[in-house]
Amino acid sequence: MSRISVRGFAVASATAVTAVGSVVGVASGSTAQDSDAEATAAGTTLLADIPMGEQAQVQTASLTQQADVQAIAADASARKDAEESARKAAAKSAIDKKAAADKKAKAKRDALERKKAEDASSRSENRDPADVDIQVQSSYTVAEVKAIAQQIVPSGQFQCFSNIVDHESTWNYQAVNPTSGAYGLVQALPAGKMASAGADWKTNPATQIKWGVNYMNERYGSPCDAWAYWQANGSY
Repeated sequence: MSRISVRGFAVASATAVTAVGSVVGVASGSTAQDSDAEATAAGTTLLADIPMGEQAQVQTASLTQQADVQAIAADASARKDAEESARKAAAKSAIDKKAAADKKAKAKRDALERKKAEDASSRSENRDPADVDIQVQSSYTVAEVKAIAQQIVPSGQFQCFSNIVDHESTWNYQAVNPTSGAYGLVQALPAGKMASAGADWKTNPATQIKWGVNYMNERYGSPCDAWAYWQANGSY
C-alpha cells in the first residue's frame, strides 16, 4: 500500500485525515518515522494528494471524528451544567431546610413563652390572698400599702380594688368613719369582721387587704364586680 505524505508524517493510505491535512489516526500496523518527514507549505490542501478512490473514506472518517469530538464536548458541557444545577438545587434545599427548622424552633419557643405567661397569669389570678406573707411593720406609708396590695390582689383585679380603696379610705389603713364606725382600707362594717383574716386587723394593712379581697369575691364575685356595684350605687 502506498504512503501519503501529510505535514511530515508518513501514514497508510487508509489513514483518516482532515481536509486541511491534520493527522487523525494511523491504520493498524503503520509506523511514523522521523526520516519520512517532508516539509510542506502551510495551508496546503492535501485532499488532492489522496487517491480519488479514497477521498470519500477520508472525508467520512474526518467528519465522524469531528462529530465524536463535538459529542464529547457536548456531553462534558451537559455534565457540567447538570452538576452545577444539582449543586444549586442542593444549596437551595439546604437553605430551605434550615429556614423551615428555624421557623419551627421559633414557633416552639413562642409557644413555650406564651404558656409560661399564661401559667404566670393563671397563678396570679387564682392565688389565695391568705398565701401571701407580708412582713409586719410598725407603720406603713401609702406607697407601701399599695405595694402590699399589688402582691395580694390578682393583677387583673388590682385596678378595680384600688378604685374602691381610693373612694373608701384614700389608702389610709387606720381610717375611721366617725358616723358608722367603719374601719380600715375597705371600711369594713362592723370593723371587727376583719378579725377573721387576722388578729392584727387594726394595724396591719395586709390583713385588711386579704379580708377585703375575700369579701368582694364572696359577695360580688370579684373586686371588679364589686367596683361595678359601687359605681352603680355609690357604695358596696
